[in-house]
Amino acid sequence: MILKITSNREVTLPSEVLDAMGVKPGDKIEITEGPDGVILKPWRIDYSSLGTLKDKIPPGHPPFDIESFREQPYDPSLRD
Repeated sequence: MILKITSNREVTLPSEVLDAMGVKPGDKIEITEGPDGVILKPWRIDYSSLGTLKDKIPPGHPPFDIESFREQPYDPSLRD
């Protein structure tokens, strides 16, 4: 697959590539340099590191379901 680089040095990834990576609008992609070139992979939150935040949640607050949140429609106005 060959992609064109714009004058602003931007590249548009085809939807098939993004679908194969499992990324959606608003997600982030991590780019690392490897011995054979550049590696693109979805950037995911390490949920195990969030355990230290549990003391900040008020008692009785319902649990947050991150998976159902990710399934909600994308609202571009929330990204400003």
